[in-house]
Amino acid sequence: QCQLSGLWRNDQDSLMEISALRDNGDFHGQYLTRVTLSGGCAQVSPLRGAQQQLGGEGWPTFAFTVRWDKFSNATTAFVGQCFVDTGGKEMLSTMWLLREAVGSLEEDWKATR
Repeated sequence: QCQLSGLWRNDQDSLMEISALRDNGDFHGQYLTRVTLSGGCAQVSPLRGAQQQLGGEGWPTFAFTVRWDKFSNATTAFVGQCFVDTGGKEMLSTMWLLREAVGSLEEDWKATR
């Protein structure tokens, strides 16, 4: 079984640390991205999420959000699933959706990536 808690690195060299999961599947942690909207220096940002509890078998799904409020006016939601490959390596497969604040409803079209 794949364990979601721990330190993770993605192919963009960003780091994510997930604390131990609570009994109900909730977790928190921190995310250090190497990719920013502004091109500036990123700082550690808080994350909160939940893992689907499977009762000890299978590959768990999860979702979490990251607030980039220390250096950007955006929030990102991630969803994914945890796997173990044939070599025994744990891997997270995720998709994300980023929402940046805009100044008006007319600019709403450009706020989501």
